[in-house]
Amino acid sequence: MMSSAIQRQLLCISAFVAVCSLGATSIRAEDLQLTLPPVVYAVPGQEMNIYFDNIVLTQSPQTYRFEVACDLGIQEAARWTTTPDDNACGEHSMTVNVRDIDGQVVDTAMTLVKVAMPDSGKGTSLRLLIVGDSLTHASAYPNKLVRLFSTENNPQLTLMGTHMPSSAKQGVAHEGYGGWTWQRFVAQYEPHPDGTYRKRSSPFVFVGSNGDPSLNVARYFDEECHGELPDVVTFLLGINDCFSANPNDPDAIDTRIDGMFRSADTLLAAFRNAAPDAKLAVCLTTPPNSRQAAFEANYQDRYTRWGWKRIQHRLVQRQLEHYGNREADRIFVIPTELNLDPVGGYPANNGVHPNESGYHQIANTLYAWLKVQAVRIDR
Repeated sequence: MMSSAIQRQLLCISAFVAVCSLGATSIRAEDLQLTLPPVVYAVPGQEMNIYFDNIVLTQSPQTYRFEVACDLGIQEAARWTTTPDDNACGEHSMTVNVRDIDGQVVDTAMTLVKVAMPDSGKGTSLRLLIVGDSLTHASAYPNKLVRLFSTENNPQLTLMGTHMPSSAKQGVAHEGYGGWTWQRFVAQYEPHPDGTYRKRSSPFVFVGSNGDPSLNVARYFDEECHGELPDVVTFLLGINDCFSANPNDPDAIDTRIDGMFRSADTLLAAFRNAAPDAKLAVCLTTPPNSRQAAFEANYQDRYTRWGWKRIQHRLVQRQLEHYGNREADRIFVIPTELNLDPVGGYPANNGVHPNESGYHQIANTLYAWLKVQAVRIDR
């Protein structure tokens, strides 16, 4: 019987040969824009993936051959995947080459895969605040994260926050609200809230002694968290900030992202002042559903999959430029854009909101990053 490894190789070869027959033409590396974060995180016993569609800017990733050189994991037609065991703990270098139909390398990128120790953080505590938009409001990935940390050899996880939607399981709280942006968390004030998340102030905005509302994260921790400070704060935002930018105008995309960064930097600075020792982690904005039909179901002809793909890919690049290599400032990036299956991780009728499987992949990415960091969280 043919081995599974040989079957996978034949699948890749067959797919590539089939694509070649379509007469696709190669493009320049600057058009393909192969983009990898500096580090990919993994943890023993949990699957981690890099989906090739999520790391290049093209409508037809199947017209290229991806070659992954790494001593960890296996390569399949649409992804590199690993479920490491305890022996894989440590660092593994990775190089990704992309070849065109003529076999020429058109782009190359490198990254480092860090696999946490299975008992990283055991015997410690971890206070985590999750901030986000509708992907967080759905509570599926926070629910999964709590389940992951409930197993042995993990820190004792406490989720902080005031928002507990009906979908949130016991012990799950966060600050995730559908449709929200970095700017809304910085400045949203609603003098007449109706008790719903749609008509409320930012949890971090309070009316001061002068009668004016302002951003006050320290007061949030004092009044809403009983004076407790987080060890880690994660921010999964960016879709609502940038979704409606003109995808045909690169300058307009960058201008929109610039505005988002101004709000993001304001919020991060407020958190830094209120919680000087906390690790502030910016989650890289998640990729779109691979199906154009999903965007038609949500937006008719107003927004397209390719339009959002161009915006999202540029946004990830800018997030890496803006927040990467700032660990000395206790600011980090989490590569949440890599491990989300753009096909199997989405329903057929939603362009940006994953299905349960996709949300669990987001949780796995957060879990792996937190486990790598956990060894340094012990107080």
